[in-house]
Amino acid sequence: MRPEDRGGATAHSPARLGASDGPIEIVEYDPSWPAYYDAERERLASLVPGVRIHHIGSSAVPGLAGKAVIDMIALVDDLEADSAALIRRARYERPARFNVDLVHRRFLCYPTAAYRTHHLHLVDEREGLDRCLRFRDTLRAHRQLAAEYVALKRALAARFLGDREGYTKAKSSFINAASQAGSLSGPLRDERSPIGTSRV
Repeated sequence: MRPEDRGGATAHSPARLGASDGPIEIVEYDPSWPAYYDAERERLASLVPGVRIHHIGSSAVPGLAGKAVIDMIALVDDLEADSAALIRRARYERPARFNVDLVHRRFLCYPTAAYRTHHLHLVDEREGLDRCLRFRDTLRAHRQLAAEYVALKRALAARFLGDREGYTKAKSSFINAASQAGSLSGPLRDERSPIGTSRV
């Protein structure tokens, strides 16, 4: 069934989309992931107009294995006000354990903190957005680097099991190096279109 036939992101198939608090699972790329992003972007367009949203993470890189979760990012003016609007209007959650050490950033998830089909990262500094877009675009452009990233993720998932904080921190040096390399290879392939019109 197509995501749009499910009424946006209000329902999901556990076999195709979603992650719980169990061991980290890296799955093969699913060609339906971009459609899930499109459906959620359209759902949010009427709920939080004016917020600019972009598709990031493994689900935004064709062919890249990763967690079966749609990662998104938005640059906002007020982290607290925009977080509150997304929680109130779009039924996102802001788990305290994933936000305790964040600076200039908030992490929201949907539909629940215990079972997540969508992650939405809010940042209030442009560099936070640009860094994620550079990493995404670098993986899209360099197949060998993407393959190395998948191998790293699989190794770290086996090492950290359900420790998501440790898993995320262990990826940071690779992500930072790839993002830095991406900053030298040209402008971001992104027009920063308002929510509801951007496909990236």
